[in-house]
This record gives sequence, C-alpha cells and structure tokens, in this order.
Amino acid sequence: MRRAGKCSRQAQEGSPMENGARQDLGTPEPAATEGTPAPRHPRARPRLVFHTQLAHGSPTGRIEGFTNVKELYAKIAEVFSISPTEILFCTLNTHKVDMQKLLGGQIGLEDFIFAHVRGETKEVEVTKTEDALGLTITDNGAGYAFIKRIKEGSIINRLQTVCVGDSIEAINDQTIVGCRHYEVARMLRELPRAQPFTLRLVQPKKAFDMIGQRTRSSKSPSEGRVASGKETLRLRAQGPATLEEGPSPFEEEAAHRVDDLLESYMGIRDSELASTMVAAAKESPSAAQLACDLDSVLGEFAFPQEFVAEVWAAVCQPRRQE
Repeated sequence: MRRAGKCSRQAQEGSPMENGARQDLGTPEPAATEGTPAPRHPRARPRLVFHTQLAHGSPTGRIEGFTNVKELYAKIAEVFSISPTEILFCTLNTHKVDMQKLLGGQIGLEDFIFAHVRGETKEVEVTKTEDALGLTITDNGAGYAFIKRIKEGSIINRLQTVCVGDSIEAINDQTIVGCRHYEVARMLRELPRAQPFTLRLVQPKKAFDMIGQRTRSSKSPSEGRVASGKETLRLRAQGPATLEEGPSPFEEEAAHRVDDLLESYMGIRDSELASTMVAAAKESPSAAQLACDLDSVLGEFAFPQEFVAEVWAAVCQPRRQE
C-alpha cells in the first residue's frame, strides 16, 4: 500500500486512535456525594475516522461523519479540494484498479480508502455481432456506472482500448450519468445487432507505473466484501450508518452465489444488492413470497421469475441441507 506525504491539515493531532476509530475524551463525571449514587451518563459513541488517498498518488487525509457513499465522496473531495463528481469509485486497501477490493456498502474499521478519479476520456466504436457484449456492469452508488468485468473472447475483449474500471459516460452520445448499473446493462442488451454504436468512456487517472495496465478480475468468494468476523461500518442509502459485525461464512457464500446469478441473468455485479437479497430470502418461506417481497422494495429491477426462484434456492436449499 502506498501512503505518500503527510496527513491532511484536517487531521487532528494528539487524538488517541483505536482500531481506526478516534475516541473522543469526555468530561469527567461529577463525584458522588455520600449516600447518593453517582449519575450514569450514556457512553459516548466513538467518532470513526478513516484514512484516504487518491489512488494515483496524494498525501494522506482523514475523513469522518459520513453515512452513505455520496457523503463519503463529498468528504474525500473536501480533503483533496476536488469536486465529488471527479470520483469514479473507491477501492479498499489497494491503489490498483482491483474489482475484488471495491468499496461497497460496508467498510472495515481498519480499511484504508483509495479514491479513483477521472482520467482521460475516450470514444470506442463497437459493432454488436452477437447478443452479449461480454461486459459486466456495476456502479459507484453516486451516479457512475463502470465496467467490472470483461469476458475472455467476447466482443469487448477484442477491443484493447476498453478496460476494467472504465466509467461508461454515454452510449451513442446519450449521457447515462445518473443511471443505475442495471439500466445501463439493459440499454446495451437492447442495442440491435450488426449496427455500430459508440461508447464514451472515462478511465480512472493512473500513476505513471500503472499506465498501460489492462486488468481483468477473476471471481472470488470475497469479492467486494470486507473481512468476515470484523466490525464494519455499514453505509445506507437512507438513515444513519451503523456498526455491524461482518457477514457470517454462510451469508458471504450465499451473497457470492446470488452475485453470480445477477451477472448471469442481468449482466451486473453488486455485492450489496446480493446481500440485501440474501437477507430477504432468509425471511421468505417460498420463492413466490420472495418475488413479492423483492417487487415491493426492488421493483425497478424487474427481476425475472426464474431468477428469483434460483436466488431462493441458492440461499435456502443449502441451509436446509446443513
């Protein structure tokens, strides 16, 4: 891991740190008078402070006080005096474009956050000679969809200028900034065959030693997840962030199976969406009930019935066999 330079001026010197969290020092409790019990004050919640750098190189900064991804990006942008819209995505504990280390909805208390910012823009003309382009799409939770995987031997794989980590900014000059990953995947699936189209891509800014690198990610049971058994900060789209235990081995494996199904059926990977679906499936007595539950909270995805049935089987059948 690279940790270049000194900490940001916003870092507060002299504050004790423990497991990535700075513990605020409270005022001492008043002494109890004879015969009177000392007043009991609720224990102050520690302020969680995380270290961050720009992935292409920067001093180290500290951020705190965020509850969702957009607020996290705003905090990082403030530290480095850039616009939040410059941030394409973040990785944990590596400055490389490593799709297995993407920041999702959970951050380990000891994780170091690297922000990948906008680099060069490029346009690529693609001819769809078969139904599948070979792209797996994800998004950063703040308006940018980007390429998470390129399938070997696919149409996109033959275009050397398209890389894992590239943000998709427009399709045929139609901007897709603000679209979710499943919407972008649907647009690409619906493009007609044999008709060329143009992708406008933004690659993450790279340090000198990373220029020319074209990475592909392989499947991993730990993809997009923090270490199991450790306390994590869970970010939410609505409501405050909460401290939770990391996922159990069963939940981690089930989420990985569901993530594989998302890629197979919809051309997207989203570890947090997979975890949400695992939690819903665990509470559903049948695939039909799961379909109703998912439709009520995730109806915009328009999940096929056969996909929901496979999700329920992937989560519930292994548990019954234990």
